[in-house]
Amino acid sequence: MGQPVVHFELWSEDPANTSQFYCKVFDWRIRYMEELNYRIVETRGEDGIDGGVSQLAEGRGPERMCFYILVDSLEDYLEKIRGAGGKTIVERQEVPNAGAFALFEDPDGRVLGIWESGHRAHGSIGS
Repeated sequence: MGQPVVHFELWSEDPANTSQFYCKVFDWRIRYMEELNYRIVETRGEDGIDGGVSQLAEGRGPERMCFYILVDSLEDYLEKIRGAGGKTIVERQEVPNAGAFALFEDPDGRVLGIWESGHRAHGSIGS
C-alpha cells in the first residue's frame, strides 16, 4: 500500500496576510497557535486534506509550499530517501500531542515533508 499525502503547508513571509487571503477566497477556517507560531488550516470540505501556514524559513524550497506524506517511521524513510538520492533538510521535529515531521529534498531539489503520527489510527496533523 502506498503512503498518502496527509497535510499541506504554505510558507509565507507574512503568514497573517496569507491566512486572511485564503479565508476570504476559499472560506477556510484558520486558527493561530501562538505557542508554535503556526496557523492550522481547516479547509472545511468533505474531501481533501487540511494544512497549515508558517513563516518562511531558511532552507525551505523556493516553491513556498510543501506537502507531507504519512509514514510509519521518520528514521526509516529518511534512510530510504538518502538511499534513493535525496537528502534530509530538517531532522525529526516533534509536534506536541500530534506526532513528528522531517523535511527532505528530492533529487530535483523539491522540499517535501514526511509525517509520523502520534495517533497511529489517523495521520492528519493536529487531529
